[in-house]
Amino acid sequence: MNVIKTKIPEVLIFEPRVFGDERGFFFESFNQQKFIEAAGLDIHFVQDNHSKSVKNVLRGLHYQIERAQGKLVRVTQGEVFDVAVDMRASSPTLGQWVGTHLSAENKRQMWIPPGFAHGFLVLSDTAEFLYKTTDFYAPQFECCVKWDDPTIRIEWPLQGMPILSSKDSQGLSLQAASKFA
Repeated sequence: MNVIKTKIPEVLIFEPRVFGDERGFFFESFNQQKFIEAAGLDIHFVQDNHSKSVKNVLRGLHYQIERAQGKLVRVTQGEVFDVAVDMRASSPTLGQWVGTHLSAENKRQMWIPPGFAHGFLVLSDTAEFLYKTTDFYAPQFECCVKWDDPTIRIEWPLQGMPILSSKDSQGLSLQAASKFA
């Protein structure tokens, strides 16, 4: 497995070693020991989630201010542009973002640590998105940062306006949103 560092050191991209031939392919999508070695953290996942979205759906930017979740995300069908935004008040990278293309083809995964907001934009006709979390979903602690906050300036590869949920269309600005200590 290849581990790619990003401009925010805690956010990592994992590129698996894929074994393929005329029959198809095989790769190890998760290995706890290798993840601990690569991330330098003894992380345990408690929940797996799976979503399907159509082209131009933008989900996010979500996080839980209490019971913060780390997320290991990947795409099994289609392609997305995946983003992590630092929401840690004491961090020198507060409000900065990292984005990467995740697809069924490249089989990459991104590690979004606790303390980060997360979102993605669907680039293909449809996409199936899977992610592991380090804590359970707790809607009472869920927060949402506006996807187009002018302070963050995420460079979404958009074609027109995105399709948003009502919750996501009411996201807060970075300035107004709750931060991690």
